[in-house]
Amino acid sequence: MVRALLFSLWMLTHPVHVSLLSIDYLPDQDSFKVFLKIYYDDFLLDSGIDENGSRLLNFRVDDGFTRTFLLGYTCEKIKIIADGKQLSADLRGYNLEENELTMDFRYGPAPEVKKLAVRNLIMTGLYSDQANMLIVRVDDFEEGVKLTSEKTEQIFDIQ
Repeated sequence: MVRALLFSLWMLTHPVHVSLLSIDYLPDQDSFKVFLKIYYDDFLLDSGIDENGSRLLNFRVDDGFTRTFLLGYTCEKIKIIADGKQLSADLRGYNLEENELTMDFRYGPAPEVKKLAVRNLIMTGLYSDQANMLIVRVDDFEEGVKLTSEKTEQIFDIQ
């Protein structure tokens, strides 16, 4: 239900500045499956990549430069902290279609989660109307929040 609502908001909001971050706990893998969606034109501005660098980005194949650049950008902008420990990100895939950039990650290790802090700085330095939509699911716990330029972090008590 929350996911459907957020996706509906997503489709209605551009040119309002928005990103979508979905975080799902995978207890059998002691990690989080993370999905990020952002408009490509906003990503280019927020990443600070110059015109020459942006020409090197290749979304048609699994490209080393593109993978490294996307992972670096995401690790700078998104922090996921489980029970006081910052989790490492592993980029599993990415796609660019019709100005929408999507990325799939695994964050871990996280063998048990009682408290989860999520910081999302995507475009918060660029736009005062930035809305970073966030959905967190751990076992039976599910919560969606909107992070903004003023509120960049949310702590979830999962117990």
